[in-house]
Amino acid sequence: MKPSPALFEPIRSPDAPDARDGAAVAAWHAGWAAAVGLMALGGDWLGRGGGGGALDLGASAALAMATPGLLGLLLLARDGRLVRAALLAAWCLAAVSASALSGGLTGPLGAFVFMPLIAAVALGLSPWVLFGALGSALAALAGLMAAGVSEAAPGMAPNTAPGLATVAALLTVGAAALAFRISGGAQGRRRSAVEGVVAQVETVLAGQPGLTLVLDASGAALAAYGAAPAALPVDPLFDEGLVAAVHTPDRPAVLAALAKAAAGTEAQVSFAPRLALDRRILLVLRRLEARQSEPLRLIAVALDATLQHAREAGLDAARAEAEAQNAGKSRFLAHMSHELRTPLNAVIGFSDIMRQQLFGPIPPRYAEYAEAIHKAGGHLLELINDVLDVSRIEADRYELNIERFDVRETVSAALALVRVQADDKDVDLAAVLPPEALTIAADRRAVKQILLNLLSNAVKFTPSGGAVTVTAEALGESLELNVADTGVGVSPEDLARLGRPFEQAGGAEQRAQGTGLGLSLVRALAELHQGAMAIESTPGEGTAVTVRLPVVVARPAMEGEAEVIPLNRSA
Repeated sequence: MKPSPALFEPIRSPDAPDARDGAAVAAWHAGWAAAVGLMALGGDWLGRGGGGGALDLGASAALAMATPGLLGLLLLARDGRLVRAALLAAWCLAAVSASALSGGLTGPLGAFVFMPLIAAVALGLSPWVLFGALGSALAALAGLMAAGVSEAAPGMAPNTAPGLATVAALLTVGAAALAFRISGGAQGRRRSAVEGVVAQVETVLAGQPGLTLVLDASGAALAAYGAAPAALPVDPLFDEGLVAAVHTPDRPAVLAALAKAAAGTEAQVSFAPRLALDRRILLVLRRLEARQSEPLRLIAVALDATLQHAREAGLDAARAEAEAQNAGKSRFLAHMSHELRTPLNAVIGFSDIMRQQLFGPIPPRYAEYAEAIHKAGGHLLELINDVLDVSRIEADRYELNIERFDVRETVSAALALVRVQADDKDVDLAAVLPPEALTIAADRRAVKQILLNLLSNAVKFTPSGGAVTVTAEALGESLELNVADTGVGVSPEDLARLGRPFEQAGGAEQRAQGTGLGLSLVRALAELHQGAMAIESTPGEGTAVTVRLPVVVARPAMEGEAEVIPLNRSA
């Protein structure tokens, strides 16, 4: 560890003293007031042989100088920088007044001219000692001016009151000695307090698991605390600087972090040490707060992050491998789904011919088999189409064909396709559409697929006598499609899973009716349009699925666009 006082130069004790300083300074003021008061009362004895008027002026000057001493007792009740500054101003005014009354430096109270400077020392206002000196200078100037106007007060020349001048000089010297003693004691206590704080901070830093460095703006080490990582020796940091200890390819990042920290923003960077390229060091940098006149310094914490770096590298590699495998799976599903659709279409077509007995009658049992083959083939084709679309989206191979169209026409087409299914289950279909054209810019096939999946799900899980309603409306620049049913509903625990591939809700009977891809495909197609899907459901009451797409085009209805009449099963 190489500590340096440079680390703590910005940490300085304020000039405002503690309670012990306040009591000492108040006692100093009280003693001064008492001494000067006694001197003023004994002025006749000290200056015998002079005129009474002169002694009256001397007594007035002495009492003026006693005033700030009495005011100093305020320190016992309410101490602070403002109170002490006001006292220093009172000392300056008293000195100017006394000097003008007694003849300044040539009068018997000439020594009192220096009291503002002495009071500034006693008050501990080290930055304001200059103002105390200025007050003394003003007092001396006031005395000279008063002496020049009146050619000195009668009987107040030094040869007429030698005793008074001697007492004033002794009081001033004594007050100065006590002031410097008080100031020195206060400064010593403040210095001890700062050194104690410094020692505590150094102890804390030395006990940290990493290495704490104090750097200048160029990265040269000024102080070091704590345990240095084995790959980052401390001594070269003082001789060559931090940047020289960094592997060359990592130096630009370290320099950028130093500049960022110097600008006042915390920076973090990882680098390989030049002497141990298989290790990694994590460096956290920030600027040390300092006064404007002080040089810029940075504090840095260096930690051995080799294990963390290895874990992160392993996670990155595993993530890349998983993404590659997922992309391969999606490509495989897309390819296989496409290959399966061709023979499956043939199976569905031939079974439909047999089901309808186009080339002559067949035995009833074979007709039942043909019907089963046709239904199973249609269900399988629906599943393959959904898998193909989901795989294309996951493989980023689904391209939107954006065009402008009236979404009311798409809703009507989707309703027509699911009407047979709804009629077979005795489920009412209804559409709530705007009377005017609702033009959007979107992929027509994707929007139709969204509506078909939602309507098919709603009809599938709505019991006989129920109703399914689809609503399309414009909300600002967004198209909102809502499909609501009066079906079995979805429980809250199942609701959180819906929308993910192959996730289904309900019991085994309900799960057997779907593939778990319908809502997943709706969500994916909505997100391709920068939209979103939301599901609300209450078990036993029904489900409402809302899809919002930012695709509305604001334009007047084109001539010839017909209003789509809401459709329902009873119409």
